[in-house]
Amino acid sequence: MFENIGVINLGTYLLGALFIILLPGPNSLFVLATAAARGVRPGYLAAVGILVGDTILITLTAAGAGTLLQTVPVLFYVLRALGAGYLFYLGVRILWSLYKPSPAEANPTPEVLENKVKHNDYFSKALVLSLLNPKAILFLLSFFVQFVDPSKGHPWLAFMVLGAFLQLFSVVYLSILIFGGNRLADSFRRQRVLAMLCNAAVAILFIVFAARMAFGVA
Repeated sequence: MFENIGVINLGTYLLGALFIILLPGPNSLFVLATAAARGVRPGYLAAVGILVGDTILITLTAAGAGTLLQTVPVLFYVLRALGAGYLFYLGVRILWSLYKPSPAEANPTPEVLENKVKHNDYFSKALVLSLLNPKAILFLLSFFVQFVDPSKGHPWLAFMVLGAFLQLFSVVYLSILIFGGNRLADSFRRQRVLAMLCNAAVAILFIVFAARMAFGVA
């Protein structure tokens, strides 16, 4: 179905996207902190802000990458090479942070989470948090590009389909965080071993994807 527009290896992409969504980051932690401190409605305001910001970044990525791939097809291979290097870097960086975490990363306190949501404008703060991540477009590009065949259909449309699946996973995951609230916040702080294993799994996934891209494995 999606092969006609240039999406390839959709099953592998969905598995990778699921792992990435489950990796705790500033966006998901902000939504969790908002819901835990203020309730379901503020939690969803924060979640909508994150989703709107991510949608803007995905659209910019799809439009820019799609245009480039159609105009200069050879850039596809350049992007694959750059993407492989960036994903490898991310994987190694995550593994290194697990080996030598900073005190703030090792165990965020309730006070730190509370400070993130001490103002009432949850949507705007979440939107800005999402948009002020300049590495997001580079990550989206490096991750998406290995699942797009520029010789079929319209590359920008393939990027948008991949982004839509990523956003669908985000909606489900953020909803779980919102309704989990305090219980999940406590679990995140207590289950350090589980969190480390999840981070390690994502790091290894990034490195594997980087190797696949570097050696042109479909």
